[in-house]
Amino acid sequence: MSAPQSETHHSRILDDITRKIVDGIWKPGHRLDREVELAAQYNVSRMTVNKVLTQLAQEGYITRRKRLGTVVARPRAQSAVMAISNVGEEVAALGRSYRWARISRAAGVRAVADCRRLGLVGGGAAEGGLLFVRGLHYADAEPFCLEARAINLAVVPDATGMAFEAEVPGAWLVETMPWTDAHHQVRALNATGEEARRLGLVEGTACLEIRRKTRIGENWVTSVRLLYPGAAHQLVAEFEGHTGG
Repeated sequence: MSAPQSETHHSRILDDITRKIVDGIWKPGHRLDREVELAAQYNVSRMTVNKVLTQLAQEGYITRRKRLGTVVARPRAQSAVMAISNVGEEVAALGRSYRWARISRAAGVRAVADCRRLGLVGGGAAEGGLLFVRGLHYADAEPFCLEARAINLAVVPDATGMAFEAEVPGAWLVETMPWTDAHHQVRALNATGEEARRLGLVEGTACLEIRRKTRIGENWVTSVRLLYPGAAHQLVAEFEGHTGG
C-alpha cells in the first residue's frame, strides 16, 4: 500500500531542507522563508510545512524564535556534566562573540519562589547576608543562557563591593573563591513568562536547566541556576572504564 500523499509531501520537504542544511547550502544563521512562502514553494498546505519545521526544530536543525523567525541552528554548545563550566568559554568554543548583561543585583532577602529556584529554601539564609545577581549571557546578538545566582557573603565578603556589570559572577568566583565540592542538578523544562521573553523564545519551548551549589567545607559559596534553550545546548560526560569487581 502506498503512503498517504500528506506523508509523502512531509518526507519530501523534510529531506530537502535537511539536505540543504547538512550540505552547507543553508549555513548556520540562514533565515528560512515564512511558512506561507515555503508552502507555496513546495505546493503544499501551511500545516504540512509547520509539521516539517516542528520536527526539524525538535531534531536541532533549526531554531524558531519570536520576532527573529526560523533560522538554521548553530552547532550545539556543550557543557561537561560534572565540571564548573565557564559560559564565556562555551560561547568562544562555538566561534561566536560573548557578552554578559546584568539584569539585576540585590542584597538581602528574596521571595520564597526565587530562593526555591536556587535550592535555598530551608537553609538558604546566611549569617553574613546574601547577594542575588541575575543576568543574560549572549552569543553574538542572541540570548544564550539566563543566569540567576545567590552568593553567600559570609564566605565571599568581597562580593559586596562588586557590581557585576562588567565582571561575570561565575568567572569572578572561580578566580576569587576556589570551591571544594559541588552539587549538580539537571532537568528539562518548558520556558514560560519572563524567562521565555528574556531568551527570545516562544512560551513552552523546551529548555535545559542546570542548578549548581558549590561549597568550601561546611559552608556553601554560591548557588546558581542556568537556563539554556534546549535546541542550542547539550551535556557531555566522559567516564573511564575499570576492571575488577
